Amino acid sequence: MRILVTGGSGYLGAHVRRFFDADDFSRRSGLNILSESDTSRAADYDVVIHLAAHLDKSADAAEECFRVNADGTANLLRHMQPNSVFIYASTKDVYGAHADDYEEVPEDCPTAYAGQTALEWSKLVGERYVDYYAAARGLRACIFRLSAVYARPSEGNAHGFVTHYVESVKRRRPIRLPADGDPLRDILHVDDFSRACRAFVDSPLASGMYNLGGGRENAAMLRDIVGTIGRMIEIEPVIDNGARLPDPVPFNYVSDLTRVRAQLGWQPQIGIEEGLRSLL
Repeated sequence: MRILVTGGSGYLGAHVRRFFDADDFSRRSGLNILSESDTSRAADYDVVIHLAAHLDKSADAAEECFRVNADGTANLLRHMQPNSVFIYASTKDVYGAHADDYEEVPEDCPTAYAGQTALEWSKLVGERYVDYYAAARGLRACIFRLSAVYARPSEGNAHGFVTHYVESVKRRRPIRLPADGDPLRDILHVDDFSRACRAFVDSPLASGMYNLGGGRENAAMLRDIVGTIGRMIEIEPVIDNGARLPDPVPFNYVSDLTRVRAQLGWQPQIGIEEGLRSLL
């Protein structure tokens, strides 16, 4: 089975690519999802795991978000062969502030405008492209709306917040915790994300859309995550309280894993302490 990971040299992509022994489609490998000739390579693969994205929430980045995240996704889908598998990495932030209405956020949480940026809307447009081309071209397609997926740092890549906390505690750098560290997040190790991709590939399902995160058992307040890291390596974290929580991130977010457990038989295997230890 031939597998391609777009963004396969990125923060998460480098780990997903190694997990599957997959090929890399990224600018570092000389390929661009806005190039028709480059994306035509998707026709040669049985599975495409699409992680490449422009992840900038600023207003100035709106045009580039829609070009890369929506148009780039369509470019790949147009070249895929019938019965091949397309896995699309979306984001929990498509729900915006609506997620605050749930203790555990289900897939039917509204995505109507509630302050989301062009980044979130471009990912939603990308989801609709996935739905259309999967039906029109006979693809098997899966959308994962990801919560906080974390991984070991890799060269030349910006960290997610969990890895940032680990590196900051290790190096005794001040950590800015929004809202005094009270926001709750469920976190997911990148290998568990890769296992979810494999679960869909191995399933008989033609399509699926799932919230994917650590769930209730892997949820913690930000200050508790930092405290756990400090305890593990016996270093007192340096905390800068009072940072503003960026819009449109919900104050608390925990993924409802009911659907993905029922349909894919998947659940997280790596707990918070084991996952943090792997980063150390």
